[in-house]
Amino acid sequence: MKRHQMSSSCLPSILGGLMIIAIFAAAPASTAEEPTSAAVSNFNAYFSAVESRLSLQHRSQGAFIAPTAATPQNEIRLRRGELIVERLTPSGSAVVSGAMLHHWRGTAFAAGAKTADFERLMKDFSAYPRHFSPQILQARVLAQQADHIQASMRVRQQHVITVVMDTTYNITFARLDAQHGYSISRSTRISEIDSPGTASERALNPAEEHGFLWRLNTYWSYEERDGGLYMQIESVSLTRSIPHGLDWAVRPFVESVPRESLEFTLRSVCNAIRK
Repeated sequence: MKRHQMSSSCLPSILGGLMIIAIFAAAPASTAEEPTSAAVSNFNAYFSAVESRLSLQHRSQGAFIAPTAATPQNEIRLRRGELIVERLTPSGSAVVSGAMLHHWRGTAFAAGAKTADFERLMKDFSAYPRHFSPQILQARVLAQQADHIQASMRVRQQHVITVVMDTTYNITFARLDAQHGYSISRSTRISEIDSPGTASERALNPAEEHGFLWRLNTYWSYEERDGGLYMQIESVSLTRSIPHGLDWAVRPFVESVPRESLEFTLRSVCNAIRK
């Protein structure tokens, strides 16, 4: 009988996932509770500065899309279908009071797409499980007043280990003119779900949660020109920090999740619009 062998290239990700499970499961419950007031204050100050910068950016005639992605060379890459992804987290702000802050930006171009296409896609929450599978399992509008929406989603993050969370967001869409628009999404509740989809399913209380995601704000900017639509997304998230002494082993795994989630969202939007 032929013996199946595990590729050595799989070992780092598997061992990393096992280490994450062991570290977060074994850590004291007190470190897994809600983020400290200092961490929340730092997060609020950080995203307020991001929103102030975006407000200025959106009033700019020549830099509606962040300039790092708007250079002639990068625009050629975007029109070829490439994504441009950047890590924006300042090194001095990454860790504070038991929490980690993550800030990423991604840019893409969809040939032939219009601003109305993007808005129609992003406002159709009932279709999110189809467009953003397997990350989004359920989505629905809880309340809506004009372009201000409160929505709930059940999301799944899978990176060796699988985490399911119920989330709610306050979302605002704004159209500046026929070619320019943006949206702001701020999380208002994030609950980790134990045994999802089973009879014993329940939301973990704060002392039981692992702190995989405490806060998540998402900012879209979109501009119609050059025969298509430039789309730029920024995500600012807050997660539990890495236990002392294990940074070398855990940080690459933890920091890959926000980047991969942003890339997945951006690529899924491009694919849905092109269809």
